[in-house]
Amino acid sequence: MKEKILFTSESVSEGHPDKVCDQIADAVLDACLANDPNSRVACEVFISDNFCLVGGEITTKSKIDIDSIVRDVLKNIGYDKKELITDFNTIEVIDRVGQQSSDISMGVSQPNPEEQGAGDQGIMFGYATNETDGYMPLAIVVAHKLVREATKLRKLGQFKGARPDMKSQVTIDYSDPQNIRIDTILMSVQHEPDIDINEFKKCIHDEIMVKVSESFGMNTDFKYFINPTGRFVIGGPAGDTGVTGRKIIVDTYGGYAEHGGGAFSGKDPSKVDRSAAYMARYIAKNLVAANVADRLLIQLSYGIGIAEPLSIAIKTYNTARYDDEKILELIRKHFDCRPGMIIKNFNLKNPSFKYQDVANYGHFGRPDLELPWERLDKVEEIKKDL
Repeated sequence: MKEKILFTSESVSEGHPDKVCDQIADAVLDACLANDPNSRVACEVFISDNFCLVGGEITTKSKIDIDSIVRDVLKNIGYDKKELITDFNTIEVIDRVGQQSSDISMGVSQPNPEEQGAGDQGIMFGYATNETDGYMPLAIVVAHKLVREATKLRKLGQFKGARPDMKSQVTIDYSDPQNIRIDTILMSVQHEPDIDINEFKKCIHDEIMVKVSESFGMNTDFKYFINPTGRFVIGGPAGDTGVTGRKIIVDTYGGYAEHGGGAFSGKDPSKVDRSAAYMARYIAKNLVAANVADRLLIQLSYGIGIAEPLSIAIKTYNTARYDDEKILELIRKHFDCRPGMIIKNFNLKNPSFKYQDVANYGHFGRPDLELPWERLDKVEEIKKDL
């Protein structure tokens, strides 16, 4: 029997312990930027049971209340009763936030955005593919939508017995390029202890798995698994310790593309781990949309305190219609990759933009959000050059 060509991606809901930490870290960032757009923020969060530790280096003129931020995030997610162990009413919150190093600040605190250096050294990647309308890999966007829809139904009271912590996993069968199919869907959904488990599983299959699959025009005869251990009552921070930055593949491309050395959440845009990763995605998406290649990976590298990228590299997976030299020429002509200009062009210090919104369900290819790095405003310029 011929082996199938399969690829799998996963996602998690906002109630997953690591994602709880990402949301708290980005809520702290949003609070800092609200009244001080020049805030420097590197926030890390640890959560376990009914205890939360917030640390890091923050320099801001904004008045922030770490305790209230933690409780507000937990309340919004749905950790609101003692039965869940993690309860916004009673959680112990420890604030261990200090100030950003003045040595780091020297390189990034420039009044002219053209001269602002990178907040750290590092490598960042951006990816795009014409596989889906949003220029994202299929498995990860299906996985995101499964937990996003399940969470929406839970919050609307239409998913009886569901608790906040959820995971999804989607396997795509690429064996026949003319007939790409969903091979398997796995979902693990935390639930109340006294539910009718058969009704619960039927709801997940019929109202979430099947409907999400249909929304992508995909098959509904996939194999599926729901809570394969048989029981998932204890979840969230009570079931597993959460830490910021542990879901970087969920945040990006589901494993289809390389990832740089750093996570996103809790970092202000002077940190190129975040802003340059957004820029690399923007470049890749616009070039793929301009039909330069069917798939494209961009790598950017930076040195601390240096404005210009140290290198720009590409990978086209043998799908390019132009040679690498021409594509690099297009990148240098149409995309300004200096950190200060990325921040300016994407308006990343705008207090009306909430970083907490992208802490869940991926930072890229979000149909539910208007994100500046998802714009396709360079496509026509690129086409004219070609």
